[in-house]
Amino acid sequence: MLETAMPQDIFLSALQKTTSGTQGLGELINTANALSGAGRSDQATELYKIWVAYNPEHPQAYVAHFNRGCLHTQGGELAPAIEALQAAIAVSPDFMPAYINLGGVLERNGQIDQAVALWRTGLDHVAGVTGERVGYKLATLKQLARVLADNHRIEAAELAMREALALDPTQRDVIEQYLAMRLAQCKWPVIESLPGVDRQALLTSIHPLSMAAYTDDPLLQLASASRYVELGVETPPDTEIEGRRHAPIDLQGRRLKVGYISSDLRDHAVGYLMAELFELHDKAKVEVFAYYCGTPSADPLNLRTRQAVEHWVDIRPMSDAEAARRIEEDGIDILVDVNGHTRESRTAVFARRPAPILVNWLGYPGTMGSPYHHYIIADGWIIPPGSEIYYSEKVVRLPCYQPNDRKRVVSPERPTRQSADLPEDAFVFCCFNGAQKISRATFERWLAILGRVEGSVLWLLESTPETHERLLAFAELQGIARERLIFAPKLHNSLHLARYPLADLFLDTAAYGAHTTASDALWMGVPMVTLSGRSFAARVCGSLVRASGLADLVCSSPDEYVERAVALGHDRAQIAAYKAQLDANRTTCDLFNMEKLVGSLEDLYANMVVDYQQGALPRPDLANLDLYMKVGVDHDHEAREMLAVEDYHHHYKAKLARRHLARPIPADARLWTPQDIALAEGETAEVSPPQPRPRRVAAD
Repeated sequence: MLETAMPQDIFLSALQKTTSGTQGLGELINTANALSGAGRSDQATELYKIWVAYNPEHPQAYVAHFNRGCLHTQGGELAPAIEALQAAIAVSPDFMPAYINLGGVLERNGQIDQAVALWRTGLDHVAGVTGERVGYKLATLKQLARVLADNHRIEAAELAMREALALDPTQRDVIEQYLAMRLAQCKWPVIESLPGVDRQALLTSIHPLSMAAYTDDPLLQLASASRYVELGVETPPDTEIEGRRHAPIDLQGRRLKVGYISSDLRDHAVGYLMAELFELHDKAKVEVFAYYCGTPSADPLNLRTRQAVEHWVDIRPMSDAEAARRIEEDGIDILVDVNGHTRESRTAVFARRPAPILVNWLGYPGTMGSPYHHYIIADGWIIPPGSEIYYSEKVVRLPCYQPNDRKRVVSPERPTRQSADLPEDAFVFCCFNGAQKISRATFERWLAILGRVEGSVLWLLESTPETHERLLAFAELQGIARERLIFAPKLHNSLHLARYPLADLFLDTAAYGAHTTASDALWMGVPMVTLSGRSFAARVCGSLVRASGLADLVCSSPDEYVERAVALGHDRAQIAAYKAQLDANRTTCDLFNMEKLVGSLEDLYANMVVDYQQGALPRPDLANLDLYMKVGVDHDHEAREMLAVEDYHHHYKAKLARRHLARPIPADARLWTPQDIALAEGETAEVSPPQPRPRRVAAD
């Protein structure tokens, strides 16, 4: 009856029953659902309000308050939503869903402290948890941790995560957040066993982006990314899996259609890198589409990008299936993932194959480990010949991997050392990378450098007060006075760039080095010492420094890194020469030659199309990655830095051999060859070398 009646008739009938006392709660909920489904949420909320007025003593009146609050929330009516959810709690102080939802509404309303206090009150009501209350408590703890972390109260957020893991140590999403928080606080060791979950289990569930900061182990990073895709990215239903994977690419009479998916085309590091790229694309060759999935924005960088691309599509409000259909309808030939495994990514859109060719570039410093990304764009330093085995995608290369914006705005007001609280005559080492990139090994190298360059200081980007204290105390224990570490407040990018020249030398981090930050420093004329490891994130800075013309500042070992920095700390004339060289090369070096980069990028796209047309599209290689994961997590990366492992491949092969004797491992195209199998089994017969695996798409 409700489905066929007019909304106004439904409302009037229910109103009559409510005022006459004949409307039960179950019937009320059904009626309210019908009204809201017909687009009359205003009548549904009014009906709930009237029903409660006529049934104030009903034992489940809190349900009516709660449902009304949910409807107001869905409609963006925050004030009445808060009132209704508060009423639900007043009627039933133990009803956890009301605490969870009310905290979320308070957060949306900008009342962060009130939201945190409310969730903590709710947790007090479920101190003893059984059955479904466990789920309520976990949901509340997750909300609490998320909001605390977003508002830079990391210490409190970590405590909430620890409590959540004590309730259920198998929560992969909680482990991801928990370890990211420990990285951000420079808590060493980052990974230590918790009740019910050991170090290996924690490392198995770390987020791929955190893994890049945790260790320079590209095989483990590949295995971690693959596991993350398998467990964390929705697999599309069979009806959506085909997409346009076999769609023909015929460029007779039309341009190549290239789409970029990104949440960061705004006032964000990636947004700054890409702005000029969009302006320089050859519109005679390429039709550019930007699919934006980030927070709503209208900042100058966002507006500049919108003007530069031919088609701007906001896919944030779309489901993954809807976004994929839109991309299919646009007829995109090459779809570029500019998020990768970062926040607000839309990996499940790529899983639907909405374009024939799928590319991983720029937003995430590493392999996707997915069964659907065909190419990864790098350069000859980031992924040198022989390192292709660390990637599931086919490696293609630019002259320099990272684009840059030569139109970046620098404040004309240049600060002085005095205004930046820096000593006037001291040698100033700096690092403006995020705190999550500062490993214990890196920090110990920095302290060794400070100890050997008398009077020098280290200028770091500010973090939380607790993290500052942790670093200061660690330095003091190593004999470095607290005043030699100086924390720079976070500023708008134009002001931040303007203060760079106050530094003498930038000291990079490992295993996750500077990326956009490196470009900023080099653009502003500050030389950098970097240590290139084996993995993508550990080699980007080396690529940028080399592309700026300062290849001799790229080190290959921790000892070389320390010695180079110490030598420069005593050689101001060489620092001045480097600064002059950066200044002179700014308009000619590969790092800032955007015309060369864009032309090379368009050539790569053209070659991808040729591969596709010839049936040679690469097939992602995911063989044996579960076993590489087991080998990788077995190593204690904080006790022995992977950079210090000289024969990296032997390290893996030896452990694979032991596992092979327990359970045979088939050969793969990475490290585990037929020769290695023969050696593990004690055979001495000569084995033919493995044939390269063809990277072509079959009918999958």
